Amino acid sequence: MKTFNEIMKIRDEPDNKPEVTKRKFQVKKTNNEKMQAFGWASVAIAENGETLEDWQGDIIESDELESAAYKFVDLYREGGEMHERGGVAYLIESVVFTEEKMAAMGIPEGTLPVGWWIGFQVTDADVWEKVKDGTYSMFSIEGKAERVEVNNE
Repeated sequence: MKTFNEIMKIRDEPDNKPEVTKRKFQVKKTNNEKMQAFGWASVAIAENGETLEDWQGDIIESDELESAAYKFVDLYREGGEMHERGGVAYLIESVVFTEEKMAAMGIPEGTLPVGWWIGFQVTDADVWEKVKDGTYSMFSIEGKAERVEVNNE
């Protein structure tokens, strides 16, 4: 069995890169009573069609993001704290919104980004307090990847 880190592939932009925007993906919804948090794990293309890059300067193509999300759900599903301590949450919701899926669902183009939406059940009270007070305000998907140069041709 391959690890998630072995499966993930993140691509670099070419030297003549298109205009991109760096974004944080914040926790968008919480249920305090149930200790659940929901938000975007990663977005490949914004609602306006703009290609996005993550905090490391990487661009993840939508098909690679979809594949990585499926592998994460299949192999892991565990949430950790700051990439150092595991077992503080587990995945309860995951969907990768692709253009094809949104069309099939009747979601008008430009309504949602092409990206991976997730939800976690937090099981650690101290971690949940940090989610509630804004200390942990976004998701960060950990993984190792091989950077592959993208050729625009």
